[in-house]
Amino acid sequence: SPRSFQPNGASEEALRCEIEDLKRKDLALDQEIAQLLSEGYSLEELDKHISLLHEYNEIKDVGQMLLGKLAVIRGVTTKQLYPEYDLELSD
Repeated sequence: SPRSFQPNGASEEALRCEIEDLKRKDLALDQEIAQLLSEGYSLEELDKHISLLHEYNEIKDVGQMLLGKLAVIRGVTTKQLYPEYDLELSD
């Protein structure tokens, strides 16, 4: 097990650091949510937005996979296919 390769103090310290980092991230997210709520957004609206972002990312991943397969078939890079489909490199 990985624990057997690290002294107890080192692994405990690493866990403490990770816990503190997660607490900071949790606080930052809570502050961001509070800011959005103060701007008039509702939790339902935020949940819907997050859900739509996940869906968008999944669709984009599939599109990237298809472009990759097409590039392999044609023997080109995916970057070379972008102009053909009017895509920007940032897409």
